[in-house]
Amino acid sequence: TLVTAGVYLLIRFNMLLVDMFFFKLLLLLSSLTMFMAGISANYEFDLKKIIALSTLSQLGLMMSILSMGLPELAFFHLLTHAMFKALLFMCAGVIIHMMNDNQDIRFMGGISVYIPMTSLCLNISNLALCGIPFLSGFYSKDLILEMVSMSNLNMLIFFFYYFSTGLTMFYTIRLLMYLMVNDYNLFSMYNLYDEDYIMLKSMFLLLFMSLITGTFLMWMIFNYPYMIYISFNMKMMVIYVSLIGMIMGFMISNMKIYSLNKFLLTYNL
Repeated sequence: TLVTAGVYLLIRFNMLLVDMFFFKLLLLLSSLTMFMAGISANYEFDLKKIIALSTLSQLGLMMSILSMGLPELAFFHLLTHAMFKALLFMCAGVIIHMMNDNQDIRFMGGISVYIPMTSLCLNISNLALCGIPFLSGFYSKDLILEMVSMSNLNMLIFFFYYFSTGLTMFYTIRLLMYLMVNDYNLFSMYNLYDEDYIMLKSMFLLLFMSLITGTFLMWMIFNYPYMIYISFNMKMMVIYVSLIGMIMGFMISNMKIYSLNKFLLTYNL
């Protein structure tokens, strides 16, 4: 996507910039960007704002791994992220269009009953964004986090990386609960017609790419595989924080503090 052009420029110029003090500053700033974008995506109710903040978080991840001196890993994550985030933006555009240009996720719910193929694409791209194993986001994200675990950085950067990964899972499960699992709340502006099959053609191509492009690029762009030798708990750390984020997102979404449509609650009378 277009927002990664600055990351690509820094990847191209990384031979000039390596071993500068600028990279130490950039590592701190991009880790803080990743952290802050992940935090603020959890408090948004706008569908486009959630996806934009998640893109900002991934951009912070790319810039920070670039400033650690691993530009091919940053490029690898840029390519895989482009696949599923483009799919995510297309699905969100279809959903907003079918909601009669309404973006608030509190007004949506039960989307998967009415537009199942779009919901399928949305869910798979969301899970690839989380780094669910063997989707395309897993390969780049897991490799990045394991290279962080191998490097001799301080505890702050380590915490920022892993906490931001957990936050990614958090707002993704929150979005999934609001859109799919919630009841269809009969909001009067709904305009759910049949699915947009012209959009689905390109969305299925992107869906296929966001399934296979992780392994494909893993074979293609690394001339030798990375040898990562760390202990078992550190190796499993990505899956631990993803599970913690998933459970937390599920629990926070189940606290009934979000329903804007109070009309359906009148049956409690």
